[in-house]
Amino acid sequence: MSEAMLEFRDVSFTYPGDNKPTIDKLSFSLNKGEFVCLIGPSGCGKSTIFRLVNKLLKPDSGHIYVNGRDINEQKSYCGYMPQSDLLFPWRSVATNVRLPLEIRGGMSDAEMNDKINEALENVGLGGLGNKSPSELSGGMRQRAAFARTLMTGCELLLLDEPFSALDYLTRLNMREWLSEQWEHENKTILFITHDVEEAVFLSGRVLAADNYPISSLTAVPIPAEYPRTRATLEEAHMVEIREQLIEKLRKEHS
Repeated sequence: MSEAMLEFRDVSFTYPGDNKPTIDKLSFSLNKGEFVCLIGPSGCGKSTIFRLVNKLLKPDSGHIYVNGRDINEQKSYCGYMPQSDLLFPWRSVATNVRLPLEIRGGMSDAEMNDKINEALENVGLGGLGNKSPSELSGGMRQRAAFARTLMTGCELLLLDEPFSALDYLTRLNMREWLSEQWEHENKTILFITHDVEEAVFLSGRVLAADNYPISSLTAVPIPAEYPRTRATLEEAHMVEIREQLIEKLRKEHS
């Protein structure tokens, strides 16, 4: 049996001023090494789940565990990558990626530089560390942001629609790239997206928030081997899964 990396146990949360909860006694888990996409209609509470995991919000009741320990007993347990790359324009690409290492401390400049150079090479930005973020394309900036997230050293990564602002062709390329990075890094990833095709392409399992308040998540396994290509999405069973998920979300949204 696989060991859980992230686990919600009967978690509830209500925003101040609301008369009903956004999250209501929600329980679910992610196993170590899984790539799971979380989908649901806009405003249903997907990002609230992320904010609860990274302690930007505190549950009204219930518990959240990472690697078997309550998150309230931990400090650095997850890396978070939001929709915007949030690279600091006054820092170079390399010094942006360096930031989590500076916060963690305990490394010499030489050790940090070695890790940064390796990370940039791994995400296809080798030799670009001295560039300003403004000199990079949107896709390259997201690669730099992902490298920075990896520098947290955390096994659990929360990615909140990181490709939503990119053009369609760049998004396609970034999906394939991220899937390769996940296989290489062996992290546990929870990825929010509104794009069902993106979810089906990336996930080993999709979690659909198809009720409101979110009291449960419908788990849909994706029976396709990695690595995947665009052709994978055209296979009959993959098309069927995609259409079922779209229909499920349309019913919830109507």
